[in-house]
Amino acid sequence: AVYTTASLLSFNVHLTLTLTGPLDHDHDHHEDQVHHNANPDRCDGIEFDAIAPDEKGHTFFFKGDHLWNGFNGPAQVSSAFFRELDDYHHLGHVDAAFRMHNSEENGKHDHIYFFLDDKVFSYYNHSLEEGYPKDIQLDFPGVPSHLDAAVECPKGECNSDSVLFFKGEEVYNYDIATQLVKERQWAHLPNCTSAFRWLEQYYCFHGHNFTRFHPVSGEVNGVYPKDSRHYFMRCPNFGHGGEAKVPKCSEVTLDAITSDDSGKTYAFTGHNYMRLDTHRDGKHTFPIARTWKEVTNGVDAVFSYSDKIYIIKGDQVYIYKSAAPSTLIEGYPKSLNEELGIEGPVNAAFVCKDHHIVHIIQGQMMKDIDLSATPRVVAREASLPISGIEAGMCGPDGVKLYVGSEYYHYESPGVLALSRMLQEPKNVTPDMMGCVE
Repeated sequence: AVYTTASLLSFNVHLTLTLTGPLDHDHDHHEDQVHHNANPDRCDGIEFDAIAPDEKGHTFFFKGDHLWNGFNGPAQVSSAFFRELDDYHHLGHVDAAFRMHNSEENGKHDHIYFFLDDKVFSYYNHSLEEGYPKDIQLDFPGVPSHLDAAVECPKGECNSDSVLFFKGEEVYNYDIATQLVKERQWAHLPNCTSAFRWLEQYYCFHGHNFTRFHPVSGEVNGVYPKDSRHYFMRCPNFGHGGEAKVPKCSEVTLDAITSDDSGKTYAFTGHNYMRLDTHRDGKHTFPIARTWKEVTNGVDAVFSYSDKIYIIKGDQVYIYKSAAPSTLIEGYPKSLNEELGIEGPVNAAFVCKDHHIVHIIQGQMMKDIDLSATPRVVAREASLPISGIEAGMCGPDGVKLYVGSEYYHYESPGVLALSRMLQEPKNVTPDMMGCVE
């Protein structure tokens, strides 16, 4: 299921996403704007011409000769951000746009491509690249003109770094490296007037609605369409929790935190989790059951090992494949005793990259278990100087153990195990958790 606004706007009681404040609405003034064809209001339920993020992760929503910078705020003239669109074309619109994902060529990676009629524009840092605009066929042979929508699809989500172009019921999968185009029909998908990749999910926008789809098969799972005003913008009388405030960092608490082998970092609290590595898409929260559907009542500890995520809840262990979509390994959940040779409860757990030892924290004891051994048993125990540990993670800079809104940092699990003195804790920062000081 797609995330809900309630989960978007609330990371349990402690971590909350807010979209910088509601749009201002003055009814009489708004009517006057519409009458003079001035700044459009996306909360009226308009249809976007294109949606694309820039290299810094700012998302632009285009309509006519206007755009919105981000998920909240008033419309602005497009040429204020991308001047040459108006210099070269006085058409007052963009047909399609996307941010290029080309891992093999830095000269194109993260550039924004705009399509107007039979021309393509390439921008980086809001400056038009030399040699543009060009005929679409010169940059994207086999891709038609007068497009409806476009969206990037990185390798791993598509078979290779690709771009999906939409025109009517036709979808053109363009392989960036080979320049080969595969044409297909996804008649079950509405005709997309814009498309958007956000947090590794794909959305087709049509009218004021959107439908989430799989980028390879076009498959649609769940109940769609949904009204975009509930999800991708902040509008009065739409969604839930609209008056939620960003929490103070002193209010942040975690139940668990982990980083998988691909670098995705997840922080858990209550029934929700937050992706911490997607800084260009913002720090957003979702129900845990959205990604790990069998886990419905929060977690006690989470760790990552060998392309899998281990979720501990009570005396049960759930093991999922890390690759999207997260799939529960057959035969799980199993008991903690059967899987790790210990009894619950568990306060925190972590594994360091390229190591086979999971460090389990129970109270003030740290128990080391070799995940490459059979059967799994506690190989070492150490008493810790820290009480009340709620979450822990091992990263390139060492081990962090979280207690409330503070954390303790150690160079390695070995240094932690030998430590007898309580270090000075450090405070959770806005950069870490999206909170405010």
